[in-house]
Amino acid sequence: MPAFRSRRRGLLLAAATVLALATPPAFAADLVVSAAASLTNAFKALAESYERAHPGTHVVLNFGASDVLMQQIVKGAPADVFASADQEAMNKAEAEKVIAPASRRNFAANQVVLIVPADSKLPIASLQDLTRPEVRRIAYGNPVSVPVGRYTRGALEAAGLWDAVAAKGVPAQNVRQSLDYVARGEVEAGFVFATDATVMPDKVKVAVRVPSRTPVTYPIAITNQARQPKEAAQFVDYVASPDGQAILSRFGFHKP
Repeated sequence: MPAFRSRRRGLLLAAATVLALATPPAFAADLVVSAAASLTNAFKALAESYERAHPGTHVVLNFGASDVLMQQIVKGAPADVFASADQEAMNKAEAEKVIAPASRRNFAANQVVLIVPADSKLPIASLQDLTRPEVRRIAYGNPVSVPVGRYTRGALEAAGLWDAVAAKGVPAQNVRQSLDYVARGEVEAGFVFATDATVMPDKVKVAVRVPSRTPVTYPIAITNQARQPKEAAQFVDYVASPDGQAILSRFGFHKP
């Protein structure tokens, strides 16, 4: 009898093991999306909405400066989708052959703005005002790796002010760091995207809307190393869909 019970327990354990192995995980697919820092709030909302429409997929978001994300992908970091804050970072990704060019499309537009702390009393109403002696520190994304920094440099060069502003510059690793510097009052002014300024309306205010020599457009593409290519294509389509565009609009983005 004890031997029978032992064999019965063994069979039950084996059956339980087979059942556990046959049971799919909570999420059938982890979809990894690497996106520009300025997309943080909008893409979190997009991911939640997408997951509700696709309950078998879990969207894993990775945010940072576009060039940094591109380099991560080049070095083999997992990513199914790449969303950049400018064309240059996506051009680099295409040159490195880490995205599928046919999947590339523009999905949003933005604008560069100059912001100051919400309680600032400095009379800053134009880019020229940044040369005032009381403006000692100015934050902007590092033009080498941060799209907002490239747009900023282009606008300041066009105005003949780049050297003067760079002399007071506090380069940021991404646009949200530039926003934080201004919000904490560590600089007198900073350059961010218009959508970033809306994240902290109680701590920063827009002083100048900055004209850009090139349109501020955001491209998105499927990576060549996508582990979930079908889901990646569906996510890219969702971002460009009326529902996706409505979410982006809610966070201040415009159609490209």
